[in-house]
Amino acid sequence: MNFMTADQFAAANKANLETLFGLTHKAFEGVEKLVELNLQVAKATLAESAENAKAALSVKDAQELLALQASMLQPSAEKAAAYSRHLYDIATSTTGEFTKTAEAQMAELQKSFAGMVDGALKNAPAGSEQAVTLVKSAMTAANNAYESVHKAAKQAADIAEANFTAVTNTAVKASQAAAKSAKRAA
Repeated sequence: MNFMTADQFAAANKANLETLFGLTHKAFEGVEKLVELNLQVAKATLAESAENAKAALSVKDAQELLALQASMLQPSAEKAAAYSRHLYDIATSTTGEFTKTAEAQMAELQKSFAGMVDGALKNAPAGSEQAVTLVKSAMTAANNAYESVHKAAKQAADIAEANFTAVTNTAVKASQAAAKSAKRAA
């Protein structure tokens, strides 16, 4: 049986530690992007609130107030949709980095395991050809199952992204239609 040497064990631990720090760095980058986005939104909202308050104070009658409210409705919905898109992009980007790392780790683990199994199978006693074939078939089936699950997960993520985009576009269009109706009513 083939065991890891002390140098191999140390190298594996070093690689795992580097991966952990790399993932931690990516997670913090995602948090930084989120904080930056929220600060930008807070600043913009504060400025817009001041402008809207000034505009509301200058209104002379109810009809003008309705027109002002209608003019504020559409940009607010579009800004909310844009904010949601930015959040989704940050989450997707951060998750993508984690997925890439996990896939690389999984590929390395599969390669290492396959090498270990091949080494063990080469040293198998005579007459164990059927067992060797069975082990190789099981490994192939496991790899095929992993690939199928990975493809299904990718398709599900693509569908979720398409649905998110469609819902966001529908919300923006609905707010535009509502703003037009409100302007006509005013």
